[in-house]
Amino acid sequence: MKTKLPLAFIQSLFEKLDPDRFQTQFLKTLMQIQNVQRGSVWVRKGDQYVCSETVGPEAGKVKGMAISTDRPSIVGSVFETGKMTIAEAGKDPRHFKEVENAFDVKSTLILCFPLKLRDGTVYGAVQIIDTSAGGDRLNLDPDFLGLLEGLVTTGGIALSASLALEEQQKQNIELKKMLEAVRSPPLIIGQSESFLSVMRIAETYAGNDFPVMITGESGTGKEILAREIHRLGSRRDRPFLTQNCSAIPDALLESELFGYRKGAFTGAIRDKVGLFEAVRGGTVFLDEIGDMPLALQAKILHVLQSNEIKPLGGTEFRSVDMRIIAATNRNLSRSIETGQFRGDLYFRLNVLPLVMPPLRERKDDIPLLLTRFLQRFAQRSGKHPLTFAPEAMERLVEYHWPGNIREMENLVKYLLTVIRGDTIRLSDLPPLFDRAPPEVPAGRPDRPPLRPSGQTDQRDAAALSGYSWEEMERDYILSLLEGVKWNIAAAARQAGIKRSTFTARMKRLGISKSQGAAKTP
Repeated sequence: MKTKLPLAFIQSLFEKLDPDRFQTQFLKTLMQIQNVQRGSVWVRKGDQYVCSETVGPEAGKVKGMAISTDRPSIVGSVFETGKMTIAEAGKDPRHFKEVENAFDVKSTLILCFPLKLRDGTVYGAVQIIDTSAGGDRLNLDPDFLGLLEGLVTTGGIALSASLALEEQQKQNIELKKMLEAVRSPPLIIGQSESFLSVMRIAETYAGNDFPVMITGESGTGKEILAREIHRLGSRRDRPFLTQNCSAIPDALLESELFGYRKGAFTGAIRDKVGLFEAVRGGTVFLDEIGDMPLALQAKILHVLQSNEIKPLGGTEFRSVDMRIIAATNRNLSRSIETGQFRGDLYFRLNVLPLVMPPLRERKDDIPLLLTRFLQRFAQRSGKHPLTFAPEAMERLVEYHWPGNIREMENLVKYLLTVIRGDTIRLSDLPPLFDRAPPEVPAGRPDRPPLRPSGQTDQRDAAALSGYSWEEMERDYILSLLEGVKWNIAAAARQAGIKRSTFTARMKRLGISKSQGAAKTP
C-alpha cells in the first residue's frame, strides 16, 4: 500500500534557506514522518565524517563529533555505496558504538540515507534513529521508503545548494574584508600617551567576551576602536555587524536587531534574520546606545541575561552567540537619573568601560592622522599626496578640533579639492583656523551663549562648532522656556512646532517643567 506524505511536511523543508535552520527542519520533518525521537546529519571533511546537526535527546553529545573514514560506520557505508541502508544498532558490525557510549538511551534501529549533489556525488548522510525498546517505530514498508528516499534526495539537493550559498557568502565577506583593508586601512594609529593607554586597555578587553562600553565625544573613532577590539579577540574570524540606534525609527530598529517572522506586520512577506542571529558568534556593535527607546532597552537586557532572542511575530526563543560592544557620546548616568536609560541595562553593558579621548587631548597624534588621511584620500581620488608647510601643521596641532577625527577627515577632503600645488600653507586653511583656539574647560568644547536667529556672524559660527547637536538643542529649548517663564505652549509657538513635539523633545533631553517651577519665585 502506498503512503502519501503530508504536503505540509514537504513545504516546511523549503521555508528556510539558512543552512543551520534547514538541517534542523529537515531532520525534524523526517523524524516526524517516521515517528522517532533522534536524528543526525553527517558530512565528510577530509578524512573524517563530522556530525553537523542533531535533533533529539542528548543531541548535544553528538553534534561536532567526528568518525575517521578508516573506521567501520553506518555513515561511512552509505558514503561508499551511495545507497540507503537499515542497520540494527549493537549487532550490525558497521555500527560505531563509541558514539553512544555516554547516552542514557541507546539506538535500536538506524535508517540512513545518502545526501547527494545533482550529479550523484555523495556529500553527506542523514540518519533517522529508532530508540524504542522493540525498534518498531520506523515504517520500513518498501513503498513508503521509496517515497521517503525521493524526499531525502530532493531535500539533499536543496541543502547542498544552501550550504554552497553559505560558503560563497563567507568567501564574499572575506574578500570584501580584504578589499576594505587594502582600500581603507583603519585609522587606529597614534603615539600620544592618552591614545596608547586606551589601546593597552582595548587589547586587554579583547581577551574575553564581556560587554564593552565605549564612551567619548562624537567623531572620536569609537566604532574604529570597537572593530580593533573585535580584530584582536577570539571572534576575529566571525562577522562584525554594526547598528546605529539613533539612525532609524524605533519599530524598525527592533526588527533589524531581532528579525521577524513572515506575517509579523504589514509588509513582512518572508522571514528576516536579525543582527543578533546573523552575527553567528561574532560581534555586534551598538552605536549611540543612549538613544535606544526604553521599551527596546528591556529586550536588550533580556538578550544579555539569557543569550536568546525571539523575533517579531515568533513564538519560540532562539539561542544566540555574540559579543556586544556599545558606544555613546551621552552621559548615561544623567540619562538614568532622568529616566531615559535603564540602570540595569547600563550595568550589564558597562562591564568593561573604555573612554576614547578627544582629538585635542591627542596633540602628538594629529600630524600622524593628517598624513594618513592625505595619503588615503589622495590615493582614492588618484591625486598626488600633499604635504603640510610647518606653520600650517603647527596651527592644526594647536586647533581644538571640536568635531574630532570626523572634522579632520572633512578638512583633508576640502584641501585635496581646492589646493592646486603640492604644499598646504597656512593661508590655504579655512578662516576657521585663523583664530587662536578657545579655552576648553574640563576637557570639553567651550559653550558660548547662543544668539537669536539672524544675529550670528562668522566668528559665532565657529564657536557654535563647539556644541554637540544635543547640547545646542537643549540650550535652545531652555532659552525659550526661560524667556516665556516656562510656558510650554508659548515656547512651542516661538519654536514654530507643535506643543506635543516640543514636549517630546523636552522629555528626550531630560527637561521637565519642575525645573522651571524651582527657578520661578
